[in-house]
Amino acid sequence: MQQRRIELLAPAKNLETGIAAINHGADAVYIGAVQFGARQAAGNSIGDISALVDYAHIFGVKVYVTLNTIIKDDEIAEAEQLIAELYRIGVDALIVQDMGISKMNIPPIPLHASTQMDNRTVEKAVFLSQIGFPRIVLARELSLKEISAIHRAVPETELEVFVHGALCVSYSGQCYASEHCFGRSANRGACAQFCRLAFDLIDSEGTLITRGKHLLSLKDMNRSNHIEDMLDAGVASFKIEGRLKDISYVKNITAYYRKKIDEVLARRKEFVRASFGTVSPQFTPAPEKSFSRGFTDYMLYGSKEGMVSFDTPKSKGEYIGRVKFVSRNFFTVSGGELNNGDGACFVASNGKLCGFHINRVEGNRVFPQNMPQIESGDELYRNYDCSFERELARNDVPRRLSINLLFTDTADGFSLAATAENGVQCKKEIVFDKDKARSPQRDNIVSQLKKWGNTPFEVKSIDVVLDEEWFVPSSLLSDMRRSLCDLLLEKTRLSTERADMRLKENSVPYISASLDYRGNVSNRLAKEFYREHGVTDIAPAFELEPVRGATVMFCKHCIKYSMGWCTKNGEKHQYKEPFYIVSGDGKRFRLSFDCKECLMKVIAEEE
Repeated sequence: MQQRRIELLAPAKNLETGIAAINHGADAVYIGAVQFGARQAAGNSIGDISALVDYAHIFGVKVYVTLNTIIKDDEIAEAEQLIAELYRIGVDALIVQDMGISKMNIPPIPLHASTQMDNRTVEKAVFLSQIGFPRIVLARELSLKEISAIHRAVPETELEVFVHGALCVSYSGQCYASEHCFGRSANRGACAQFCRLAFDLIDSEGTLITRGKHLLSLKDMNRSNHIEDMLDAGVASFKIEGRLKDISYVKNITAYYRKKIDEVLARRKEFVRASFGTVSPQFTPAPEKSFSRGFTDYMLYGSKEGMVSFDTPKSKGEYIGRVKFVSRNFFTVSGGELNNGDGACFVASNGKLCGFHINRVEGNRVFPQNMPQIESGDELYRNYDCSFERELARNDVPRRLSINLLFTDTADGFSLAATAENGVQCKKEIVFDKDKARSPQRDNIVSQLKKWGNTPFEVKSIDVVLDEEWFVPSSLLSDMRRSLCDLLLEKTRLSTERADMRLKENSVPYISASLDYRGNVSNRLAKEFYREHGVTDIAPAFELEPVRGATVMFCKHCIKYSMGWCTKNGEKHQYKEPFYIVSGDGKRFRLSFDCKECLMKVIAEEE
């Protein structure tokens, strides 16, 4: 039976976070370079990425670099130079948005099709597969049924699917609101998080429907209970969102999904983990204790209620219980346990999220540092668990690769051989004048050969096979062990092979003969690529030529559905359409609803 390799892909804000992700179970990490990543605030030097690659490859862990922004003509030379450097240091693949990269003068480094390419149809997936993309990162909005259909259409192409983290309300790569409002392009890595703002919702007659709600702010994704269904749908890589998240978040969430995936792999032998090594978290993973706006599995099983966080875009954390009694400097709460130093929050009567620091806890009495305007009956959440954060801050137990050792004598000395769990084998032989021992040597040999200390290796077994009872000095065993360790490090790193490849040079027609601003074409090479694939009408990217009255967001999330007014479900409301959302600074956007396609458009009003 041919097993399918399954990958847990974790984010890395920097080198330290990337190593932590590996030590807590990631099979691959993705990280931003100094330029051209979709999170400008998460750039890293070539030196740091090289160090991450060196560590990752010991365990067969892959390192992907995000170059998933659109690139301008005057940046092409810089992009080519950066890609050449990333190839040189051993990066396993680039996650890209701009098709112009395929026409650049670059080495044969694998390219993965970023979700920023708007990968949500079978037709788009087939095109990307036909031109040679080995992996496609699918849109977050796709259901299991849609993922499965794409897998059946391109069974040899790996599908990477988000499993946890923050959700963009617009299809990725199809959001222009930040650029329109603030001159900060999401497609250039500078998203201003327009979707997390508060809006008023009004109808065409000016009637206020709701005031100051976060109408576009989705809860965070959590699909941890649906791993097996996603595997059966064809998912090869489970991606955790969060290249701006701190190290404690990455430790907790990576360790949690490592456990959840391994539980399925233990039962389903047709799937196998994509990397090697034992991880030993020093805490019990709990996703509700890390940043979240509340959880949703999003569109995995179709549209459902409760996907939006109307009250706040901030982290509520884990639900504790209800406030029972409020005094001058304390209150009581029924439910979960709180601790000194915790952070807590509640939604006040004005609809705003209020947070505070807990000074001390006595039984069910909670004494805040500064008493908030909390009331009896309010729901209390903990958004900072002091004791859990202390556990996360402890020194990590490094990931370990298990090895089996064989110590033998040779005609002119001794030999120490190792076989690692990933199949790598190496041997160190030494010439030594052997003398017979006066006492048994095996116990000392085993004792000395167990001492691998602060290395990535742990000894699973040691076999000692000697023709005679030779005297073996401890210093000799130490020297052989250290030399063998160096050989193992070199060979294990080299065993993580990068499958060098280029996209295919063919004329497979693109899925459309024309591209408007949503094609995100911002350079001559991208234009050349699309022309080679039959596109005759190519508009420039929104960032180059803004479009008046443009649709600035394309959303699967529907405000009418969330308000209980879904036309397809026969639900009605008393207001006059079209609806408008108005931001705090007075910017106004018309909402358009394509009920057949379950698509909401956010359209900029011309000023």
